[in-house]
Amino acid sequence: MTRYKKWLIGSLVISAVSIALVTCLTFNSETVDALRKIRLEYILAAALLHIFSYLIWGLRTRALCKALGHRISVLKVTEIVISSTFVAGITPSSAGGEFLRVHSLSRNRIPLGRATAIVVGERLLDALFIFSCLPFAFYILGDILSDYKFDAAFFTANFLVFVLLIFFIYGVWKPEKAKYVTRRLTGKLAPFFGKKTDTAISHLIEQIDREIDHFHDSVRVFFSEGKKGLLWGVVYTLIFWIVEFSLLVMVLMGLSRTPSIITVFAAQVLLAVIMVIPATPGASGVAELGAASIFSIFVDSSILGITVLAWRALTYHMNLLMGGLMSLKIIKDANLIKKWIGDPEPKHSA
Repeated sequence: MTRYKKWLIGSLVISAVSIALVTCLTFNSETVDALRKIRLEYILAAALLHIFSYLIWGLRTRALCKALGHRISVLKVTEIVISSTFVAGITPSSAGGEFLRVHSLSRNRIPLGRATAIVVGERLLDALFIFSCLPFAFYILGDILSDYKFDAAFFTANFLVFVLLIFFIYGVWKPEKAKYVTRRLTGKLAPFFGKKTDTAISHLIEQIDREIDHFHDSVRVFFSEGKKGLLWGVVYTLIFWIVEFSLLVMVLMGLSRTPSIITVFAAQVLLAVIMVIPATPGASGVAELGAASIFSIFVDSSILGITVLAWRALTYHMNLLMGGLMSLKIIKDANLIKKWIGDPEPKHSA
């Protein structure tokens, strides 16, 4: 808990400093006029759109679960998605959110290997969508690549994602190789996490091998009898990103600007790639400064700071708030269930 608290405080401080820096450097008399004329109905619409994106995300997860033969309610899976956004927001590259969703799905009677396949499948669908859009983003925003700093950040993120994708595909294609690598890593790392015993390590390796088989079988099911669920996953991914990219459009309209929707979407595609760099918890600092750099192409300098502030508040700080509240609810519900199960009705004495 202490570690998560440090990550949360660190991410919020970095985010606040970055936003303050951008705002101070761009604040002038026109900024004050823009704030006076702000149209709050558009900001509210953006917030509602972001809440709607949680439902779309939940429907996508449910479709992938159904493709593997596991049924889970929309309400439950949406709760899982929302709660994971809190941990995702305080861990580098949002990795903690993935682990939490895998754990939550496995607690809902979905084998760990299959739960991993579902969550990794979501990540891959997102990556395929973003990378499919990259050529169009380059075409629309080609001039931005003249900045060598942006070049370096973009191609570094691109390279990291590409390498991870290659390793993943190879692991799916050659599961035995993946087992060999995990056995070696487990054998070397296990002593650092507890008392080293051959029996314990052997049991752990057997469990990992079993989950790799589950994962491999799940991927095979996705591309055979689970094609329909996978197709729905693609559809929900498309809707999800359209909704998320529309938030910035709403923010700019709230600031009395009429942006080019194609330009705004293209800018956010590039920003999504940059934010993959696992530099800070929740991409704090990277997101704000990257947004300021890219948004400056189509946003007036006088409102650049408040645009970044509003966009980040909706896409990041709102996740921390909603995810934190949902996590508390889930923990409270779990404690009530444990208490109810653990405390049977008292027997009356004769």
